[in-house]
Amino acid sequence: MHGSLEMLDLAALLCSRVCHDLISPVGAVVNGLEVLEDDNDPETKIFALDLIKKSARQASARLQFCRLAFGAAGSAGAAIDLGNAETVARGLFEDDKTRIAWNLPPALSPKNRVKLLLNLLILAGQTIPRGGTLTVDAIGDGEIQGFRVTAAGLNARIPQAIPGLVSGEAGLAAIDAHAIQPFYTGLLARSCGLSVALVPDGDRIVITAG
Repeated sequence: MHGSLEMLDLAALLCSRVCHDLISPVGAVVNGLEVLEDDNDPETKIFALDLIKKSARQASARLQFCRLAFGAAGSAGAAIDLGNAETVARGLFEDDKTRIAWNLPPALSPKNRVKLLLNLLILAGQTIPRGGTLTVDAIGDGEIQGFRVTAAGLNARIPQAIPGLVSGEAGLAAIDAHAIQPFYTGLLARSCGLSVALVPDGDRIVITAG
C-alpha cells in the first residue's frame, strides 16, 4: 500500500465516498414518496413522480458507475469491455451541460486500467464545474495502453489538492472521504505501471495516464 494508509482505512473511505454519492438521489426518492403519501394535489403528485423517476435513474447510474470504478467487477485478472465503461460513463456524466466524446473502440482491457480510466473521468469532471466536453483518447494500445482525458469548458481549472493526492505526495492527514478518490486514482495508475499528469491548456485541462 502506497504510504502508510491501511487497507481497512482505504476500504472504509471508498465506501464512504460511494455512500456520499448516493445519499442525494436516494434521499430525493424518499422525499418524493413522502409527498405522494401526504399530498393529494394532482399537480404536486405529478411533480413528485417526476422527481422519483429522475432521482431513481440518477441513483442507478451512479451505482453502475461505482461498480466498475471502485468495485471488484470480476476476478483478480479479469478484463472489462471498454464499451461497458463508455455506457456507465455516459450514464453518469452526460446531461444538459456535459457531453462525452469517446474515441475508444469496444475492446477488452485489463480491469485496473478500466477502473483507472473511469477515475480519470471523475477527476476531469471536477475541472469543468460549469460543464463542457470530456474527450477520451487512447495512448498506445494493447496491454500497455494508457489514456488521455481532455476536459474543455468555461473556467476549466485543476483543483489545488488533486495533483498531490494523485501523486501520493499529500500527507495522510489530508485524505478523507472526499479526497480518497484522487488518491485511489494514483494507486490504480501505479498498479498499472502508469503515472498521471494534469496539465492546463487554455480553456482545457489535459489529464494523461501513460
